[in-house]
Amino acid sequence: MDIEKRSIEFVPHEERYGHPKRLFTIWFSANMQVTTLMVGTLGIVSGLSLIWTCLAIVLGVSIGTVFMAAHSSQGPHLGIPQMIQSRAQFGVIGAGFPLLINYLAFILFTAANGVVMRDAIKAFLDVGDNTAIILFGLISFIIGYVGYELIHRLGALMSALSGGLFLIVVGFTLDMPLPHHALDISQGFKAAIFGLVVMQSASWAIGFGPYVADYSRYLPKNTSDKQTFWFSYLGNVLGAALVMLLGALLASLLKDVTSNPVIAISGLFGPWAKVAIIIMVMGVIEINALNLYSAYMSGMTMVSGIHGMERISRKVKFVVMGITALIATLIAIKTQYNFNAYFSDILIAQIYFLVPWSAINLADYYLVRKGQYSVPDMYDANGQYGKYNVSTMVIYLIGVLSTVPFMDLSFYHSYFAQVFGSDQSWIPALIVPAALYYFWNKNKVSVKATPSYPNH
Repeated sequence: MDIEKRSIEFVPHEERYGHPKRLFTIWFSANMQVTTLMVGTLGIVSGLSLIWTCLAIVLGVSIGTVFMAAHSSQGPHLGIPQMIQSRAQFGVIGAGFPLLINYLAFILFTAANGVVMRDAIKAFLDVGDNTAIILFGLISFIIGYVGYELIHRLGALMSALSGGLFLIVVGFTLDMPLPHHALDISQGFKAAIFGLVVMQSASWAIGFGPYVADYSRYLPKNTSDKQTFWFSYLGNVLGAALVMLLGALLASLLKDVTSNPVIAISGLFGPWAKVAIIIMVMGVIEINALNLYSAYMSGMTMVSGIHGMERISRKVKFVVMGITALIATLIAIKTQYNFNAYFSDILIAQIYFLVPWSAINLADYYLVRKGQYSVPDMYDANGQYGKYNVSTMVIYLIGVLSTVPFMDLSFYHSYFAQVFGSDQSWIPALIVPAALYYFWNKNKVSVKATPSYPNH
């Protein structure tokens, strides 16, 4: 399999291929892994009953994935990476503003995955904590560097392997006695924690938004928007919801699953424990490769806007992605012994910075420009989108600031977070910037749409 030759540039029509059903397997498998399962345990750990945790998970994932799948539909139509499209809203250089936030978010999640997999790798390799994290990062880097096609093929493989593994785990739980009142809907409800779990679950789904079109951009331009949306939506909803629900169930049955999920789950397999561990490690390697791949895309989109670059060499890709993997690995090593607070904070904090970007991007694509863009101008700082769009940058900042009165982190508890008992900042983060962007631009935007390069 050849190393992917395309990067941040437009994918020519003659190089487009595939069917949107591939989007189902990549997003289903991306969620069929232990980090997703850990999100499902958070409600139980916080004291919410099993039945209410499950309802909150389904609600949050179902809502959050709407925005994720809406971004996915942009890929075949424009044929460019997700964050390049942000240049139409922020300007060719101004897009570096949200890009930096996305780049950092991808790195933090990559680091979190390294910590989660540390003990799993040590279970079948005689290595230390730091070495295990380094090995995990190295394998993720290799897959991310090879690129798009390998990631999709791995997604198809892991849909079968991880899906089968977790299905067997469900079978193991059938004989385990549930805690008293776990399924009694009249008990165990805590409004604040219920709202928090909805937000965390929605945050997980929305978090794919900044890179979801990276994995649909090679599809033919005439691919149905509805098919792109629904294959992405169903893959993500089913993958995320099922694994999170399993996480909630396991947290109710096996207390050590919250501290060492891989070892707790593999212990159910007896002599097949190491096989189960390897499959779980492979599952997280896949999502880690996605994170690294898209972190590289965001990083290069940010830099290329300044220098007017349209194509990136494989050598530059190797260096930039390697540095990104190294940074994530160092963060993982540094935070590995204080992981619970770290993971909860980044899961919530991405709401503050990624959701306002998502709201602006979707408002522009579906309400203001209605999918009509000039792709060549997204690579030209002197084109119609300009270098900076100050009004969009201000709206983005207002969107971020709108979350401050609702923030709830391990080191800061806002007024409304204390009133409601949980962080609900995702609601203003979606509504405020989308509304402001739409009403500011609905009568101002005039675009000479050129969806592709004329000579392609």
